[in-house]
Amino acid sequence: MKNLTGKVAFITGGSRGMGAGIAKRLSDAGASVAFTHSGKSEDKAHKVLEAIKSHRGTAMAIKADNEHPDEIIRAMEAGMEAFGPIDILINNAGIFSLKPIGEYGVDEYDQMMKINVKAVFVASQFAAKNMEEGGRIINIGSNMAERVSFPEASLYSMSKSALIGLTKGMARDLGERRITVNLIQPGPVDTDMNPADSDHAASVLTSMAIKRYGKVEEIAGLVAYLCSDEGSFITGTSITIDGGYNI
Repeated sequence: MKNLTGKVAFITGGSRGMGAGIAKRLSDAGASVAFTHSGKSEDKAHKVLEAIKSHRGTAMAIKADNEHPDEIIRAMEAGMEAFGPIDILINNAGIFSLKPIGEYGVDEYDQMMKINVKAVFVASQFAAKNMEEGGRIINIGSNMAERVSFPEASLYSMSKSALIGLTKGMARDLGERRITVNLIQPGPVDTDMNPADSDHAASVLTSMAIKRYGKVEEIAGLVAYLCSDEGSFITGTSITIDGGYNI
C-alpha cells in the first residue's frame, strides 16, 4: 500500500540489517528515502539503492559517521535538499559490544553513548526543528533495555535504556504538533550481525516463546505501521518485538 506517498523518510544506518529492511519497506509504501551508511558499508548501501530503484522507488545514500554530530546534521541537510522536509526519522544506527564491566575503558563508554544515545538526540532535535505537524520519530532500541539475560552487556543495555526516557520526554515535547515519538525494542532478529544460524542461536531460542529468530521484514512492518495514519495515536511508548524473549 502506498500510504506514505509524498512523505520523506530519513534513516540512520540504512545499508544493512534492520535499517536496510526499513528503507525498502518505507520506499515500497511510497516514501522518498534518504539513509546514512559508514564508509565500510558503501557496497551494501549501493545494493539497497539498487533494490529500491528496481521497485521504482526514490532513495539516496549518504556517508556519515554517527559518532560525529556535524556529520549527522550534514547528512540530514543533504536529504532535505534532495527531497524536502523530513516527515519520518528512523534512528536505527547503533553499535554493540560485550565485555565485563571492569574491562571497559572510558573511551569505549564515550563511543557507545555517542552513537547509541547522543546521535539519537542530535538527529531528533534537528528533525523536530524542521518537521511539520504530524511527523514521526521512531527510535530503534533493544529488548535488552528491560532484561539483561546474559553477562557482559551492561554498557550496551544502559545505552538502550536511555532511549526509553528520551522517547517519553520527546513525545511530551512534540505532542502538541502531532509529532509522535516511539521506541521499538527488537529481540533476536536474523541479520548479518546476529544470524539465526550462529553458534549461540540454539541457547537463545530456549528463552523465547516463539522458537525462531525474528525477520527484518517484521521489524520493518511495525515501523511502517507507526508511520502510517493508523499509528497516529501511538506515542511515547516502547514496543518490544522479541518473540517472547522478555516474558
